[in-house]
Amino acid sequence: MTKDLFKVLYPLVGVVIIATIAYVLAMRHPTSPAPTASNGVLRIVAAENFWGSLVSQIGGSQVDVLSIVSDPNADPHEYESNASTARAVATANYVIENGAGYDSWMGKLVGAGSNPGRVVLDVARFLGKKSGDNPHFWYNPEYVNRVAKQMEADLAYLDPAHASYYTANYARLMSSLAVYQSNIADMKAKFAGAEVAATEDIFSYLAQASGLDLVSPPEFIQAVAEGNSPSPAAVVEFENQLKSGTVKVLVYNKQTVTPLTDNMKKLAASEGIPVVAITETIEPPTLSFEDWMNGEITSIENALQSQ
Repeated sequence: MTKDLFKVLYPLVGVVIIATIAYVLAMRHPTSPAPTASNGVLRIVAAENFWGSLVSQIGGSQVDVLSIVSDPNADPHEYESNASTARAVATANYVIENGAGYDSWMGKLVGAGSNPGRVVLDVARFLGKKSGDNPHFWYNPEYVNRVAKQMEADLAYLDPAHASYYTANYARLMSSLAVYQSNIADMKAKFAGAEVAATEDIFSYLAQASGLDLVSPPEFIQAVAEGNSPSPAAVVEFENQLKSGTVKVLVYNKQTVTPLTDNMKKLAASEGIPVVAITETIEPPTLSFEDWMNGEITSIENALQSQ
């Protein structure tokens, strides 16, 4: 390339980059937000109640939040949308989906409607994750904090008149989240390196944050999380780990119990290993996100202390 040609093209490259950034920002924050509900509050639809709880606490009285998946006895992976859900998503000011293939039904609902003023927070995309990555982002305290901050920014964009209100609520939420996150740090200080097992990858982020050594065969926990059968070799490896005498706790997903995971629970119990249940959605649904999470962390820490 000659110097003269370089001088011509170089400024154009900068223009293209700037235009691309502007386009991406426009897609996240449209220039004309959708009209609010008749009572003036923002209409928000969250695919799952753990994200719904967070945005509801930030939005307070200025939002009306519908959390679609909130039944602790249901498997969120198997949810099937209906006409009522589709209408809610189509008319929402703000939609929050987990992404990474966890709630693909929500992505379809967002894509089916035409609402140019709607803001959509795809948590996986926001975190730089993709389909195939562990989608249980709400079990990672760092991710929770980042998502909550983005929620505050999105609400302030949609409703700038109440930006200071959202900021104050966000500050209160962060203080509340700090309690359960402090308990994670406390568990790490006491039990870092302790061997634990889990029937699927829902516990992976929390185990890492707590400094626990999750020894379960990756093939086993990945297969169960995806609704598949792990190989016989992975099953035998997991059974041998539970019989080894080094595993301190077995954590299982209460919402995706199968004959195989039930057998692992029974084996752990027979070996004197405490078995702790956690859930994918808030249980009971009336709890706040942080109270739910803190209850699960307390149960795990109590189980570790019993060994």
